[in-house]
This record gives sequence, structure tokens and C-alpha cells, in this order.
Amino acid sequence: MNDKKHLNVAAAVIIDGTGKYLCMQRTRSRLPYITEHWEFPGGKIEEGEDPRHTLVREIEEEMDWHIEVGDCIGSVEHEYPDFTITLTAYTCKPGEGEFKLLEHLDSRWLSKEELADLNWTEADRKLLELL
Repeated sequence: MNDKKHLNVAAAVIIDGTGKYLCMQRTRSRLPYITEHWEFPGGKIEEGEDPRHTLVREIEEEMDWHIEVGDCIGSVEHEYPDFTITLTAYTCKPGEGEFKLLEHLDSRWLSKEELADLNWTEADRKLLELL
């Protein structure tokens, strides 16, 4: 029996007009396997919340930015040492203006070919295979 906490998380795969993907670097945390790793922005889906609404809410909270959420790309499952995760990704269009780094260390806009060069969280690395 698995007693680990399970998280349902939505991820925004934000693609700009030139075909580049927005990648965000996580801050330091007590969990070495995700600290300072790269991810697609997003967050935990609240009980009964539509994942698209989660993305709009989380991007506004973490980046002070508005995005347009599109189609679901798919979901991946991953088991970390301290929790399990179901990560569901959606294609998104960037909002107007610039976002802020309120909860991330860094950001990069990368081509599809450049994505594999980053040190991704394991769940987000699995998402790369769906792109």
C-alpha cells in the first residue's frame, strides 16, 4: 500500500509566436530531487477545480501574468521519494506584456530541440516526450 501523498498538478506548456517554450527554474527547497530543477509553470489542482482554471490562477499568482489555456496535451505519472504526482499539461498562449519571477529563480524561452538540455524535474521530463 502506498501511503505517499498524491498530487494532481496542471502544467502550462506556453509557446510563443516563434515556437519557443517557456521553461521555469524552481527555487531551492528541502527536496533535493526538485530543488532548482526546471519545470513548466503551473500548480496543484484544488478539489473540484477545472485544471484550466488552475493554470490561469497559478500563473497569475506565481508570475503576475495572464495566459490563454488551450488543449490538453496529456498526463504523466511519477513517483518521487516523498510523494506521487499526476501531471497534466495544456498548450497555452502567452499573455500581453512581461511576466514576473515571483516564485522561480529563472526562466528561459527555448526551442523544442533545446528543451532536453535543462535539468528537468522527472515528471516534467516525462512531459517532454508528449510534445
